[in-house]
This record gives sequence, structure tokens and C-alpha cells, in this order.
Amino acid sequence: MITKMGDVETVTVKKIGVIGAGMMGAEIALCFAKCGYSVIMSDAKQEFADKGKARQAGILDKNISKGKLAAEQKDAILHRVATTETLADMADCDIVIEAVLEVFDVKTQIFKELDKICKASCIIASNTSSISITKLASTVSKERAARFIGTHFNSPASVMKLVEVIPGYLTEETVVAAVVELLLAIEKEPVRVKDVTGFALNRLFHVFTAEACRLVEEGVCSVEDVDKVCLYGLGHPMGIFKLLDLTGHDLNMQVDQILFDAYGDRFRPSAYMQRLVHAGLLGKKTGEGFYKYDK
Repeated sequence: MITKMGDVETVTVKKIGVIGAGMMGAEIALCFAKCGYSVIMSDAKQEFADKGKARQAGILDKNISKGKLAAEQKDAILHRVATTETLADMADCDIVIEAVLEVFDVKTQIFKELDKICKASCIIASNTSSISITKLASTVSKERAARFIGTHFNSPASVMKLVEVIPGYLTEETVVAAVVELLLAIEKEPVRVKDVTGFALNRLFHVFTAEACRLVEEGVCSVEDVDKVCLYGLGHPMGIFKLLDLTGHDLNMQVDQILFDAYGDRFRPSAYMQRLVHAGLLGKKTGEGFYKYDK
């Protein structure tokens, strides 16, 4: 809801909507549920939404096994997440976060529907990793564009603390402040970033991944050894190739292409990754990418 404090408009967020129940969407929804928020998570089919909730249960089970969560908390957390295949169920949300394919037309079709469905005070946020927030917001009404923002969660969202906060050209500062406050409430580290293609994280990340692929292509070291350099030399929590396999090479290539179109040669898509995509080896979700996995 919106309240007035003197002449300053403030925003209070209580109910969260998440569009997309894949890896990112399910984990974003879980972050809010773990911190006491009511969440409704949707996908194109009910079975996809339910699969996302099963993923959440699996993450909680791992947390319990590692002593990071009390067993009795699991059911309460999952109870806070409702699932649906109907966008109209987002009507009473205070913020709706989109986390679907990194494809402009797919995202904007959802935003056009949400513009009609959601209450006037609702904030619409996109988890896009590379597409301009101002461009996405141009597909909704001017009033809604003032309440439109980017919230790019770092993968895996249930673990990583970084969230890039990207205001569009028309985004109100009260909306930015409300989103930052909300992210702090779920123990994230929000970083405000200018609305440029790829923002900050992916511009750094995709230069790094391209060089990692070159090291393997040139025979400097193996996939496994590059990951050891990341782990033991750079202090990363996960090797770069393990992370790429986790996020999926179809998505990685989409972002590479967006960055290449915007900035040119420094983001030229890796030939190595292109071959994996053409072979259908998209990473962990297909059972093979840079590594092989048990399905």
C-alpha cells in the first residue's frame, strides 16, 4: 500500500508475486518466504509452478542437513508460497517480480497483462540480467512505468546476496527506496546500477566467462583446472564452468548476444559455448555441459 508522511509518498510491501517458477523464480520466491513474506508464484502451467515449489523444498532440505535451518521451519516457509498458473491471481500483490526467459517479447507480453491486472500501487520489477529497464517499461502505461524497476538477483538467488537495483528513466525515487528497503529486509545487498545494457554484474561476468573459455580453447588449462583457479586463487564459492552449467548455456548465449550487439567484440560469444548449445548440451538441466551430471 501507499501511505503519506508529510509531503513524501512511501511504499509498504507485504505480499510478493513472482512470475516464473524455474531456477531463478523459485529461489527468489523462497528468499521472501524464508523471511516471513506471503508469496504467490506463477508459471505458464500449474505443473511448472508446483515443480518450482518442489525445488524450494529440496533447497530447504539441504539447509536442514547442513544445520542452517531447523526442520520444523520447513513447512511454515513452504506454507507461505502459493502456486498458480493464472496471472490474475497477482491482482492484490504489492510487488510482482518477473523471472522468465531473457527474451524481450516474452517479458513484455507479461508486463502488458500485469499492467491491466495489478492494483495501481503495485510495483512491477524485472529480474532481467541484460535488457534495458526503460525499454521494458515502455510497453506499459506511463503511470505504471513510474513504478517499474529492475531487480537483478545473482544466481543462485537463495545463496548469493547481491541484487542489482536498476531504476528506469521514469522510475520514482520512492519506488527505488521501497525496493532497497525490501531487499535489505530479506538480507540481500542491493547495489544501485545505471540502466545500461548488461548493468554491472553481467558486464564483468561475461568478460570473465569469455576469457575462461579462451583458456580452455587455447589449451592453457582444462575446464577443471580453470575452476580450481576460481576456487583457490580467486576465492570464488564455485568454479566458473560449474556456475555456467548451473545457469544454462541457452541463457548464457542469449545474454552474450545482447551484450555483443550493444558493445561489440569484447563480448563476442564463445565458440566453445556455441558448440555446446548447438549440441543441446545446456548444462545441468540437460545432464551435460562443461561437466556431466546424473539426471
